[in-house]
Amino acid sequence: MSSCLVTGGTSGIGREFVTQLAARGDDVIIAARDADRMAAIKAEIEPRYGVSVETIRADLSVRADVDALAARLEDPERPIDLLINNAGFGLHAKILDPETLPLQERAFDVMCKAVLILSAAAGRSMTSRGHGGIINVASSSAWINTGNYSAIKAWVLTFTEGLANELHGSGVKVEALCPGWVHTEFHSRANVTATSLPEFVWIDAATLVRESLKDLAKGKVISVPSARWKAAIAVAGTAPRSTMRWLSRNLTSSRDKTDFPSGASPEDTSGQAGER
Repeated sequence: MSSCLVTGGTSGIGREFVTQLAARGDDVIIAARDADRMAAIKAEIEPRYGVSVETIRADLSVRADVDALAARLEDPERPIDLLINNAGFGLHAKILDPETLPLQERAFDVMCKAVLILSAAAGRSMTSRGHGGIINVASSSAWINTGNYSAIKAWVLTFTEGLANELHGSGVKVEALCPGWVHTEFHSRANVTATSLPEFVWIDAATLVRESLKDLAKGKVISVPSARWKAAIAVAGTAPRSTMRWLSRNLTSSRDKTDFPSGASPEDTSGQAGER
């Protein structure tokens, strides 16, 4: 039995990680903002799978909450074997809009700074024991240019590759999970309309998580679930940057989406769909 910490584990991809980890017999720690959702998941998961579910209310845009999670990861009396940095939210604010700067800053705090701090804490603790795993949820958006969201997910991808190099030979496995469009509740919560997308571009969360965990076990540093998304990323990785900028402009202009109000932020979407 292992102990796994999932940030943003109350919905979407994060919720699916919680379910599959519990189903294989792992104890689970959920860190998220919604205490009621965490309590409901705990009440469902513990009797169903016979595992322990610990809940930690944390806002990853608050440094004190992140530091508390980092301390939990480094607690030698309660070792954690797998960290999944999954918490995040959709970011559709324009880069030039001054009213959305607080939201842009919060995105960095939740999806970059927290990933850095928690990954480092987990890496130190796991290295001392000679085993463990870290999954950082990036996105297929890392290969395109859709504003600050793409930049943040590109950072997560590059950071994870650097972390994998630093931990090479330590017994700690590191993975950047790069989903494409995933069937979750993200779109309704993030005010994104994606009903015009063809069904073949989608992947379900259960398949995504199953493939991610298999890739981690194999030691793959970059996990792109499904053959079709592997092919898409392969093309994006070899295409000229000018072509990707052109494609990104057309993707952005064709989407029917509504930006969040100035300075507002969505609820913890924990594993949002779309170009994650």
